Amino acid sequence: MKLYHGTNVDFGAIDFRKCKPNKDFGKVFYLTDLKRQAVQMAVRKCDLEQSGTPVVQVYEFDERILGDEGLKVKIFEQPSREWALFILNNRTSRSKTPHGYDIVIDPVADDGVVYQLNQFKQHLITIDQLVEGLKYRKLNRQYFFGTHKAISMLHRI
Repeated sequence: MKLYHGTNVDFGAIDFRKCKPNKDFGKVFYLTDLKRQAVQMAVRKCDLEQSGTPVVQVYEFDERILGDEGLKVKIFEQPSREWALFILNNRTSRSKTPHGYDIVIDPVADDGVVYQLNQFKQHLITIDQLVEGLKYRKLNRQYFFGTHKAISMLHRI
């Protein structure tokens, strides 16, 4: 399968030190299976950082390896309580990858995730309201590659 990464600067090697902290699954490398979403992310990153030009990197990934016993993989098929609490834990943890998975695949959370998580932490909304609030308008999938072992499974094309 093809996976896409949207950024504002092209690069060769994936460097975890350059990844942003406190994201849905920690300070790791994220991709999507939708080119359109990667393009939007690239444009957004240029706007946020006021630098660079939109770049979409394309990677090939053999999804059959998800069943490999040597990889620790977590797949969330749809938004759920477990999914929402998993994101909350990752976004508030000081650890780079608090859960220890090599690869996580899930529905993309809404862009207002920080607002929703703060509402939940302040007991202003219930867990069910949090799950609903984190749903993306049109559910897409994001792919988290959080270890060098996982990254080695990606082949840039």
